[in-house]
Amino acid sequence: MPSNHVSTTSSSRRVITRASIHLPNISTKIASNISIVQEMQKFSKIIPKNNVPTLNSRVHPDHEAVYEKLYVILEAVSDRVEMHKNVGEQRSNWNSLLLTSINTITLSAATMAAIASTVPGAPLKVLMLSSSFLYLAATGMLIIMNKIQPSQLAEEQRNAARLFKQLENEIKTNIAARGNFTMNDVNEAMKKVLALDRAYPLPLLGVMLEKFPAKVEPAVWWPDQRRQGTTAKQQAADDDYKNGWSVELEEEMREMIRVLEVKDKDDYLRLGEKALKLNKALAIAGPLLTGLGAIGSTLLSCSPHSSTWGMVLGVMGGAMASVVNTVQHGGQVGMVFEMYRSNAGFFKMMQESIESNLKEEDLGRRENGQVFEMKVALQLGRSLSELKDVAASSSRSGCDIQEFGSKLF
Repeated sequence: MPSNHVSTTSSSRRVITRASIHLPNISTKIASNISIVQEMQKFSKIIPKNNVPTLNSRVHPDHEAVYEKLYVILEAVSDRVEMHKNVGEQRSNWNSLLLTSINTITLSAATMAAIASTVPGAPLKVLMLSSSFLYLAATGMLIIMNKIQPSQLAEEQRNAARLFKQLENEIKTNIAARGNFTMNDVNEAMKKVLALDRAYPLPLLGVMLEKFPAKVEPAVWWPDQRRQGTTAKQQAADDDYKNGWSVELEEEMREMIRVLEVKDKDDYLRLGEKALKLNKALAIAGPLLTGLGAIGSTLLSCSPHSSTWGMVLGVMGGAMASVVNTVQHGGQVGMVFEMYRSNAGFFKMMQESIESNLKEEDLGRRENGQVFEMKVALQLGRSLSELKDVAASSSRSGCDIQEFGSKLF
């Protein structure tokens, strides 16, 4: 009996000892969890609660279907952001790799032509054939590179990624801020996605944008801008309801349309035409010079007179072709043209946005005037007072507008 009593007592002490070892950890975890809950409660008091219905809420089946469609569009837009971003990086690498490869091939061909014509005892035929082959390869690669304009393609994809990201944020903001959606909202989002797909296509074959258009036109990546339906509160408003608009604000917006048309958009279209002409000239000069270099390399084994001209064409043609290629693709003239075209499209979009608001006679169906004025000012990089000053200056100067509307670019 004493031995059993001793063993039982010792075992119970071990159990108590083990329990006493684990109790501090449990209490620490409980205390930390309590502090986390208290912090979450404090945080929930700070964040305003909104009654935005979600897919898990008890909403009408039709509204739930609308939300599901909006989320499907949102997922597609997010995927397009990544697609255009990745493709843009790939095509930017194309530009740098092709530029380096073509310049290396061209300078190697020119060096072979120089060695064949000046070094006595050099293997003339081998150097001549090698130089001619390299020049022909460089000519073919330059024709393809000038056709697709990798720097311009990369700029297109950068613009597309930025605009799709902007559309993604717009859809997220609408979902968070608004409590009711209709199929009109879904159709409008679909139109914006498809308009961006048409403006900035991903494939190269068949649907690639024209890199050397006959006439420079602003880029268009938005559907027809029409005013959306209004809320019940706006529809039930009386005749005194102005929705933030006034006669002075309408006149200010009309003057801004004129400034954007006469100064900003036309200036970028003019710069785009200059960049396009330069790009065309360089695109013709590069393959022409490498072709002349190939012809000069073949003349190295002819008569002394022809050999002299062959040396001049073989060496100088390659050197000048490398300079032209570096200016065109190293300077990314195609990207500059696309940037000017996109900037002109941005000002055209702003004009259409202002015009669509002013053409709407029902003030309740317009965007809020004060909010719209602030949006226009921010898009142009100006304060509200500066925007008013530009409109007033345009009104005083008449046709001779001096100041640009935008200060961003």
